[in-house]
Amino acid sequence: MKPPFEKVVARHGATVLRVVCAVVSRADADDAWSETFLAAMKAYPDLPADANIEAWLVTIAHRKAIDLIRATARRATPVPETPDRPSPSHADCGDSELTEAVAALPAKQRQAVAYHYLAGLPYAEIATILDSSAAAARSAAADGIATLRRTYVHDTESEHEQH
Repeated sequence: MKPPFEKVVARHGATVLRVVCAVVSRADADDAWSETFLAAMKAYPDLPADANIEAWLVTIAHRKAIDLIRATARRATPVPETPDRPSPSHADCGDSELTEAVAALPAKQRQAVAYHYLAGLPYAEIATILDSSAAAARSAAADGIATLRRTYVHDTESEHEQH
């Protein structure tokens, strides 16, 4: 028997937020999260009882994030002044420097890292979400982690040397 939808949100809400924070800009993360759970709520009654709910939610989050990326790319966003650094508007997204380092990864690497390391999905399910093979998903995640180790670890070591 499937749990009530409120329990699904409570159990998987933080994971979905971390995933969308890694895939879209911080400014779009709340929208992607909300749209994910709105779509999930509508489809939940038809979800089979034995479905992997977390993988299902990450799949929906992936699609909503891609939709937001495409929509954002199509419209200009006028601002009176460009900030030097993005504002930390999502405390729940975790370490802002790490979030920025993940955001700098190429799209496939960023998504594979988010879905495997933040959502805990196996590579076979990531392959389905990304429309690729499990080997390609594993490779993208490994390449992303290697890049993060080189850039993020180096950046934090440099910061500690300055203090």
